[in-house]
Amino acid sequence: MLVVAAAAALVGAAAATAPPPCYARVFSFGDSLADTGNHRFVYGPNDTDPAVRLPYGETFFHRATGRFSNGRIVLDFVANALGLPFVRPYLSGRRAEDFASGANFAVGGATALAPDFFRDRGFDMGDDVVHLDMEMGWFRDMLGLLCPGDLAGCSDMMNQSLFFVGEIGGNDYNIPLTSRVPFETIRVFTPSVIAKISSTINELIGIGAKTLVVPGNLPIGCIPEYLTMFKSDKHEDYEPQTGCLRWMNEFSQYHNKLLMNELVKLRKLYPGVTIIYADYYGAAMEIFLSPEQYGIEYPLVACCGGGEHYGVSPTTKCGYGEYTVCDNPEKYGSWDGFHPSEAAYRAIAMGLLRGPYTQPPIASTTGSCPQLEELDSSAEYRPLNNL
Repeated sequence: MLVVAAAAALVGAAAATAPPPCYARVFSFGDSLADTGNHRFVYGPNDTDPAVRLPYGETFFHRATGRFSNGRIVLDFVANALGLPFVRPYLSGRRAEDFASGANFAVGGATALAPDFFRDRGFDMGDDVVHLDMEMGWFRDMLGLLCPGDLAGCSDMMNQSLFFVGEIGGNDYNIPLTSRVPFETIRVFTPSVIAKISSTINELIGIGAKTLVVPGNLPIGCIPEYLTMFKSDKHEDYEPQTGCLRWMNEFSQYHNKLLMNELVKLRKLYPGVTIIYADYYGAAMEIFLSPEQYGIEYPLVACCGGGEHYGVSPTTKCGYGEYTVCDNPEKYGSWDGFHPSEAAYRAIAMGLLRGPYTQPPIASTTGSCPQLEELDSSAEYRPLNNL
């Protein structure tokens, strides 16, 4: 509880003292782990996703905001620490002034790859799935508002902005996994997912981006929905220290390893650009290895949903039917069985802001960010193979 209180105090202190923002703007791309409200605009007023209504958002906002959590997500904590307001969902804005502090293009359910990629491989996920190329199209449209007729005029803005490219790619696996596509087939998608993330980074750098944060995948073997869906009687299928599914976490590490290798290549290609790997896997694993440090008592259980051991069931989902909600979401690692609780998002964000789960540390990327220097710890980055 002391760690949770200290983290909250540090984030709150950044807002209370109101130092100049570390970056002029934050731009974010990704899926439900980064969405601050675009989903409801994409799918319209008849959106049936429960994230657009309570109990989603109940803890912090006391209303549904389109975030896939009971409260804030990683991007919210990072923006606050940078001295910026929460990042506005792009589809809620209309004028250049709406994006004075940046814009968020992430959409719940988004993939890195376009639907055609999966259709060509025998899996049809439909045509209404948002993907990275669409999000980049929105970004270019926004630049037309901010720099009408002259993208070169956006150079200073791009230099002074922080770009979050992800988390993205998880749904390229989640959607096929929940549709029971063979795992051996899904694993083959990974190089293409990484190539798409890389090409997006290349495009952003070509437009003028100078500082980019690229998150890896979470330990999906610790997701309650998957723990329920792929429940096994074999003891060796589970990690002894966490109770997470070993083979699924190994797949997350495989994705992250390919991503890190690609970022090494990009850093060599663009020596004047700062490309930060955000180790969501490592930061999240701290919760599952030592949940008591964060005041979490049930790291593998969903607060909202229903069911037995993991708080989820095939017939009961958060926001649908006769679901239940726990009394204290702060004690749970998962909100709805697929997405982290605000407590878990906070812990991940502090792992990135205070270290050691960004490489290089975010605080080292700017010379005018005293609040991040105060948050940053002296701990060295822990590479994936040391987990």
